[in-house]
Amino acid sequence: MDAILILAAVLLSVAGIVGCIVPALPGTLLSYAGLLCAWGVSGSGLSAATLWLWLAVAVAVTLADFFLPGWMTRRFGGSRAGSIGATVGVFAGFLLFPPVGIFLGPFFGALIGELLHDSRDRRKALRVGVGSFLSFVVGTGLKLIVSISMFIHILTDLWPVMRGLYN
Repeated sequence: MDAILILAAVLLSVAGIVGCIVPALPGTLLSYAGLLCAWGVSGSGLSAATLWLWLAVAVAVTLADFFLPGWMTRRFGGSRAGSIGATVGVFAGFLLFPPVGIFLGPFFGALIGELLHDSRDRRKALRVGVGSFLSFVVGTGLKLIVSISMFIHILTDLWPVMRGLYN
């Protein structure tokens, strides 16, 4: 049973890292599921306090990533149309122009949304597009840091158990 849990922990945490970039996958939550699998291994040293702390971090980063694009778009002077455009741009870019579209979709989505809202102010639309792109970079960076940290935590916790299983 330990071997199955170890495999699940590693696979889920790797899927979590991939999910930080792919918008359809809940990256940090998949990594947390990997941490839960690691906790179930008989030789794991993970405590309940560690699990609660990582859960709080995963939920906080997931919520921040959800609200960050709208907040940053508005912070850079964008309208509701720009926020909606940025969100649509993430998914459209992912589906239509992978992998580059994942990065450029929020920018062009916010830009187009702002131009549809007010086609006269192109400078503002460009500024909002840059803000949307920055929010994507910051949100993705936060998710990657958390998911990679959980992956490292899983590996360091389970390494002695893995060595014992396969020696």
